[in-house]
Amino acid sequence: MMYSLKMAKRMLLETNKRLLWKLFWNMGIKGTRSVLAHRKRMKKGQFFPPFLYVSIINSCNLRCQGCWVDVASKQQTIDLKAMNKLITEAKAAGNSFFGIVGGEPFMHPELFEILEAHPDCYFQVFTNGQFITPEKAQRLFRMGNVTPLISVEGNEIISDQRRGRDDVYNKTLTGIQNCLDANVMTGVCTSLAKSNIDHLLTEKWVDRLIEMGVLYTWFHVYRPMGPDATPELCLTPEQQRRAREFVVEMRAKKPIIIIDAYYDGDGKALCPAANGISHHINPWGDIEPCPIVQFSRESIHSTEDDQRSLFDKFTQSKYLSDFRSLAQDTTRGCIVLERPELLQQVVENHSAKDSTARGTAMQELKSMIPRTSQYHPGNEIPEKNLYYRIAKKFLFNDFGVYNGKDHTKTAAPYIIKETETAEQPILNIIGQSQGCCGGSSAEDESTTGCCS
Repeated sequence: MMYSLKMAKRMLLETNKRLLWKLFWNMGIKGTRSVLAHRKRMKKGQFFPPFLYVSIINSCNLRCQGCWVDVASKQQTIDLKAMNKLITEAKAAGNSFFGIVGGEPFMHPELFEILEAHPDCYFQVFTNGQFITPEKAQRLFRMGNVTPLISVEGNEIISDQRRGRDDVYNKTLTGIQNCLDANVMTGVCTSLAKSNIDHLLTEKWVDRLIEMGVLYTWFHVYRPMGPDATPELCLTPEQQRRAREFVVEMRAKKPIIIIDAYYDGDGKALCPAANGISHHINPWGDIEPCPIVQFSRESIHSTEDDQRSLFDKFTQSKYLSDFRSLAQDTTRGCIVLERPELLQQVVENHSAKDSTARGTAMQELKSMIPRTSQYHPGNEIPEKNLYYRIAKKFLFNDFGVYNGKDHTKTAAPYIIKETETAEQPILNIIGQSQGCCGGSSAEDESTTGCCS
């Protein structure tokens, strides 16, 4: 109760009332409607995500460890015309929220025109913050329907290592401060890895964010993907469990919103692509199940052979449907990390194209070894905050897609355990090299491993 009063006080006293209304109406009320519409469509067997994440550009000024985006390739963008068409068609299906991703979105020459063209929507822009000048922050404030989610990956030394450039930490903090000075609703996210977990998964860091005026935070967990997966950065099983416990504890005691995308109110794992609540569109316009599944059959762009609407492309896609079925039938966690060989079969069965610029996604998929992800049955950690539990009960759960599914023989925790005594046990291979996701021992992997 005390948490709720403190959070309400922050929202009322620290945030601009016009921006608060935009958040409440465009994201809160209309976002709720879009989820309810999604649940209604699911009963008809139609899956159109209420939340679309769109990578509008591949270019980036940083070179982060383990990045799966083709940031160094020739620049590709989704232009204003294509974005307007996409957003307009999604709005016709009831959508109002869009995640804007990159690359670095603020390198897109038409970013502000895209955001300004749709004042009836709410946008979350995933950014490193280094291009957010005071002038750009003021422009975001004037729009009122945009929240930057700015990534901080460690202290001064760790940030430079993780992001492949110098002075990243200070430049990013400057971008954050520019937003806060302009009264923009601002979030800070972190991709938790071995190198930064002790610096940022702390109450001290959360308190600092609150003192700065940051409204919300998001602790992602590092996932080993792409051409340079860097698995040594993955959290150990103990660290993964520690991250989940920390988020649950902080949600119950700190006046800051903490987002997560992989658990329901009871602490059961879920996949946002499996329940259809979100899918991804890359800078070339290819429709993908999620950002790390870089294979596609459909595009947002019309061609002579495919003039279908965006809604029809999503709801009629056999590839997306089979991906969801595979994910639902196999695990409550991440099918990419847990059963890459099954994902490979779906991609090949549908002749889905490699939607990267580098053209090596299939080789990367074939080289992956099974790893546990967020699904670790028997170790669920329920939400302690009543309001989070209620919100998730109605708006963010598995929506029944796992009902009647038996994952005891298909999910990674069981597959890896069963192979422990095989002639060439996967568990031993993982244990000898890097544990579940860079962990130190096979013993840890067999009990509580999780890396998504």
